Amino acid sequence: MKPTVHGGKCGDSCCLRVQNLSVKIGSNQILQDVNMHVHCGQLIALIGPNGAGKSTFLKAVLGHQDYDGVIAFSMPGSRGRAMKIGYVPQSPTFDPGDPMSVADLFVCCMSRRPAFLGIGKAMRQRILDCLDRVDGTDLIDKRVGTLSGGELQRVLLALALEPIPNILILDEPLSGVDVEGQGELMEMLDGIRKNYDLSILMTTHDFTTLPRYADQVVLINHQIVKMDTPTALLASEEFKEVFHMTGGARE
Repeated sequence: MKPTVHGGKCGDSCCLRVQNLSVKIGSNQILQDVNMHVHCGQLIALIGPNGAGKSTFLKAVLGHQDYDGVIAFSMPGSRGRAMKIGYVPQSPTFDPGDPMSVADLFVCCMSRRPAFLGIGKAMRQRILDCLDRVDGTDLIDKRVGTLSGGELQRVLLALALEPIPNILILDEPLSGVDVEGQGELMEMLDGIRKNYDLSILMTTHDFTTLPRYADQVVLINHQIVKMDTPTALLASEEFKEVFHMTGGARE
């Protein structure tokens, strides 16, 4: 089953609506009766223990995973047009010895012209414009395999923002990024969603940034255990139970 575009349910705003979503892989029930509603401009963080189904949920929304239930996008005046989704996968790796540059990576993703034939002036400027959205123009000639975790996330984010999506989906964007870089990345994401009025749906294991940046936090453990504001959810008994915490520390 693939996500569909529907109209009218969210008034004059775009939204993502998930109803009774279930995913079973073989004999394993990964997700069961997941229900969620996300409006444009919101940053929604999905949290849960390893193996809880967070990445599977994102794959279902992307149309990369079979599921039962309803995943529907609403856009005012869509008239059947597909919702634009930007996606940054979890911790891709590149060989440090690979000569491919950031510019080469963009050409491979954005053009039919082989990168080894060279990059024209117009394409280079287009790449610089994309990187400028993430303050990364200085990365254009760096080899992808030599980028730090934060630099790689900027490059992948720049790719996901071309063209500007309605929903930006990020699978563990803070993984492999140092503490200082995590703050910079979250500031950037906050600015992007406000400037472009897009939704951000992200998984994370870092809870410290949630009260400042997330509108809602969804606690998943094969089903939605709780959905609330960051402060309320992180203080809830459900959160402590899922993560086996007592007195603010893990057991």
